[in-house]
Formats: sequence, C-alpha cells, structure tokens
Amino acid sequence: MEIIVCVKRVPLTQEVDLEINPQKTDIRKDMLAYSINEWDNYAIEEAVLLKEKHGGNVTAVTVGSEEDEEVLRRCLAMGADKAIRIDPGKLSLDSVAVSKTLAQVIKGMPHDLVLTGVQADDVNEGSVGTMVAELLGLAHASVVRAVDSEGDGATVRVELEGGVDEVSKIKTPALLCIQTGINEPRYVSIMGIRKAAKKELNVVKVEDLGLPLEDLAPWTTVEQLYLPPETEGAEFIEGDPATVAEAILRILKEKGVSK
Repeated sequence: MEIIVCVKRVPLTQEVDLEINPQKTDIRKDMLAYSINEWDNYAIEEAVLLKEKHGGNVTAVTVGSEEDEEVLRRCLAMGADKAIRIDPGKLSLDSVAVSKTLAQVIKGMPHDLVLTGVQADDVNEGSVGTMVAELLGLAHASVVRAVDSEGDGATVRVELEGGVDEVSKIKTPALLCIQTGINEPRYVSIMGIRKAAKKELNVVKVEDLGLPLEDLAPWTTVEQLYLPPETEGAEFIEGDPATVAEAILRILKEKGVSK
C-alpha cells in the first residue's frame, strides 16, 4: 500500500498574546514557536498504522521553506519512509495554489491513499484536502474518524453533526481528511529524529513542476487584519418571560433591527 500524507508546519498561538504585523496583513510570527499541524499529526500516525498492518510505504509531503523540513523529519521519525518538500521560492501561495502544487507532485507518484488533516491550526480553512481530491479526480471523504483498508477499497467512519457517525465504503485510490482523535500519535524521541536524518528527503522547486505562473497566482488577498475592538461586557437580563422579552425587543430596536 502506497500512502501519501500532506502535512504543514504551523505557529503555536494558543497561549501567547498575538500582535499584528506592520503591514496589517498577518500576525507577527517571528517570536512564535512552530510545530506540526495537530490534524496532520493524526494523519501521519494513521498512515503509519495502516503501513504496519498492510505493508507498503508512507511519504510525507509539505509546501514550505527549509525551516519546514522540521515537520518532515518528525514524520520520518514517526515511521514515514520518504519525505518531499515543495519549495515555493519567493512565491506567496494561498490554499488554491498550495492544492495545485500538491496535486501536481502527487499525480506523478504511486498512491492508494492520500491523507490530509481536516484543517490547519493557522488559517482553519479546511479546503486543501478537498481541492487536492478534486484536482486528482479521487474519491474523497472528510472528517474521517476511522479507516480500514480492504482490497481495492476502504471502509471509513465519518463524523457527522450531533454525535452521529456515517460508515461507508470508498474505492481506492482515495483521499481522506483525518479528524483528531482517530488514534493516539506516537511519541517522537530526539534519538528517533536523529535516525530519521538518514531517511530520504527530496526538495522539489515549484518552478520545476510545469505549472503556469497564472495558476499559482493567489485567488484571495488579505486587505487588512485587525484585532476585534474591545466592547462592553455582556448584559444579563433577569425577570419573568414577559419582562425578558420586552428587554430583548428594546435592545434590538436600539441596535437598528426593525424586523
């Protein structure tokens, strides 16, 4: 079984005070620590588990600079066999362009399954996996909580709303967007990362992929990024239902809501 996993290196923003950069187009990232995207960590673990069960190879792929090889080395230490970094050079790629570059690389590689995380911690768009599947013409399932490969297909459990799951069969090759909690990602030791340095890590320049530059032009542009303005605290309305309803209507009128 040949499995390709798309991963991303993201800044850790959960416990820091965020600042907007001088251009007001992004947060300042120069002082932030980075790690593998949480959803992608589960995806690489699931790929390694499938390899251990059915045999085959796992290849981790990322789009980024030399610093992003850190997450590829982590994937190799977890059990991936090969890694590929797509170097965008000076190009600024949005999610559409990233999807096109990933698809261009993956289509030239043997693959039974392509795994991605459901979304990324930094932008939370959750769009790359679906776009890569469309570009490659692959069957696709998202928010996958369990997967079992069998023959020329796989049985997947997909998380729906309200605590309901959907179990279905999907033909391979296929692309699956992996949800957190599908497994327990293994611990990666320093020694494991050192051993992973001996594994294959190739670099592909985006200009060598044969994609026209217009295909890599961003579809979205950030005009301005800003922190939400500080407002007054919440207003608690007390009283019987009639009093509460009257107060809500008053507030809505003050806010300019007429209907």
